[in-house]
Amino acid sequence: MIDTHNWLAAQFEAERPRLRAMAYRMLGSLAEAEDAVQEGWLHLFRSDTSTVSNLGGWLTTVVARVCLNMLHARKSRREESLEALVPQAVAGDERVIDPEQEMELADAVGLALLVVLDTLTPAERLTFVLHDLFAVPFDEIAPLVERSPTATRQLASRARRRVRGSAMRKDANLAASREVVAAFLAASREGSFDALLAVLAPDIVVQADRAAVSRGMVREVRGAQALAGIARGARHLLGRIPFAQPVLVEGAVGIVAAPRGWPLLLLRLTIRGGKIVAIDAVADPVHLHRLRLAVLPD
Repeated sequence: MIDTHNWLAAQFEAERPRLRAMAYRMLGSLAEAEDAVQEGWLHLFRSDTSTVSNLGGWLTTVVARVCLNMLHARKSRREESLEALVPQAVAGDERVIDPEQEMELADAVGLALLVVLDTLTPAERLTFVLHDLFAVPFDEIAPLVERSPTATRQLASRARRRVRGSAMRKDANLAASREVVAAFLAASREGSFDALLAVLAPDIVVQADRAAVSRGMVREVRGAQALAGIARGARHLLGRIPFAQPVLVEGAVGIVAAPRGWPLLLLRLTIRGGKIVAIDAVADPVHLHRLRLAVLPD
């Protein structure tokens, strides 16, 4: 019995990095991913695996099912109180997880991908992660989402279209807009006024919703010089939220700040002639949840 337990423990530890990577992409939270993997270990310890021929596949199914249950529970909680849940998600679990470790993992996975995955239904997210990111066959995913393999394939296709956002792209020159956004982010973080002015239209208008104002933004700013004058405040805001990355917002390039994959602030940018002419700062959780977001193509 001891030998069997030790063997299972060794096999599980060998699978742990892959299981954690999979769970993190499904849940967008390192703490929750660790919980899901640990639940997988408990399930393994309590089960008779004598007839299991592919332990890695078995564990994938178990952890995926745990993640799906967690996603369903999360969706229910959000429907109950979306406004209250976002700050909790950002602040929660710091007692267990090193924020720098989670930031590094988010960067490795792609923060924009985590944000967009969070807009999918639990079934869509699980199917996309398992098939597109971990090459799990549809016939193995189908029982988890209670669909036929054909319906599961369609589920993945729908999720893929939403992640890529190809159907809603409005920006004819995404590459150029992305360069402008990257320059804006760098200038804001570094506090380089000259670099900031170089990407702003002289008559730029910046507007922030009530939630963004409550988090330190000015309600309205008109003119590049005025915006540069409060750049230290903008830099401080980005410094407190080091998770800001470019993303497709309603088909155009924007910026999302999303600690642990939860959108906290979104900047909708209007770009013309290589300059940012308008910025709308959105932090209202309900509004954020309704926006169509997608990953920028490489």
